[in-house]
Amino acid sequence: MVQNVGKIDRILRLVLGLVLIVAPFVTELALWQTAALKYGAVVVGVVFVATAFLRFCPLYRLIGMNTCKI
Repeated sequence: MVQNVGKIDRILRLVLGLVLIVAPFVTELALWQTAALKYGAVVVGVVFVATAFLRFCPLYRLIGMNTCKI
């Protein structure tokens, strides 16, 4: 796998991913009341965290995008 996620992109993905993993369980917003949205947000959060750690985003690969300076 060729790295295609840059430093700033990694930080944003990690922060947003952690927020999406934790927020549905600690807030009382009506948005998180349905199970589909609650667990859907967690799945998206896990994907963001995984792509941040792996430094590879399959979607970026498909569209030919690269935010990595290396």
